[in-house]
Amino acid sequence: MSPTATPTATRTIRIGSRKSQLALVQTHWVQAQLQKAFPDRTFEVHTMSTQGDKILDVALAKIGDKGLFTKELEVGMISGDIDFAVHSLKDLPTRLPEGLVLGCVTERENPADALVVHEQHQDKQLGTLPQGAVIGTSSLRRLAQLRHHYPHLSFKDVRGNLNTRLAKLDAGEYDALILAAAGLQRLGMADRIHQVIPAEVSLHAVGQGALGIECRGDDTEVLSLLKALEHEPTAYRCYAERSFLRELEGGCQVPIGVNTLLDGDRLTLAGIVISLDGQKVAKDSVSGLTTEADAIGAELAQRLREQGAQEILDEILATVQRG
Repeated sequence: MSPTATPTATRTIRIGSRKSQLALVQTHWVQAQLQKAFPDRTFEVHTMSTQGDKILDVALAKIGDKGLFTKELEVGMISGDIDFAVHSLKDLPTRLPEGLVLGCVTERENPADALVVHEQHQDKQLGTLPQGAVIGTSSLRRLAQLRHHYPHLSFKDVRGNLNTRLAKLDAGEYDALILAAAGLQRLGMADRIHQVIPAEVSLHAVGQGALGIECRGDDTEVLSLLKALEHEPTAYRCYAERSFLRELEGGCQVPIGVNTLLDGDRLTLAGIVISLDGQKVAKDSVSGLTTEADAIGAELAQRLREQGAQEILDEILATVQRG
């Protein structure tokens, strides 16, 4: 280096986030963890609205884009405006744009679905809600599984951020909502969880409860920093789940549910594909070593195909496209 040259300034790392309250809570948590691990670095949060945030009057399943909550952030990474993006992993498509990778999976919160009820039903559980009770959910996965177990209930789409949905519930538009337990916990609303729904009733979404951090595949500096947040047990579980979903070519808006258990270095992945009326079900489980997570997911997908899963998914796609 010549006497007049100055050292290159330490690079500021720009974190991309959606503007929703939950997204910002999650992103600021990541920022704080990285700041703690690397106190000499600077991490800035940059927010943007995604298509899924803007379109609130149409059911998610009818919009049909697997990248509803990620596309704008991915464009920002590819253009270099941001260095990585924090997602709820369940929103991140299993096939990423060229040049982008899943750089880190954080430790998972409770991945289960949760029942939140109107005050008049405080003495009820999901199975004891009255005939025709209106349940709000924007998830086909939840809808199909609950129709299978509780055909006496009525279901109605609900959109908007968590506070908006809860306000609609409290105003009496719904008797109950089905939400992700993890989101309620992260927003300090765990007291609204009336019942954690067991896996026997509702297998959760792929990646639910975990954060997925997406970045450029050639950005070795960012990839190295993100390793500080990686939670290997969660990552193994989510790799298996995402492999299963990828093999079935299903986006977040199809009735595909999973549950993953770890016992030492053994991983067991259960999965379900279910018709919208809850009548046709393909369900199985596969076990193997954690290092074989992708293969476990692929094998489970094949087993469910043999039970008619592809026909169920094709039928659902045709139904959604007809509107």
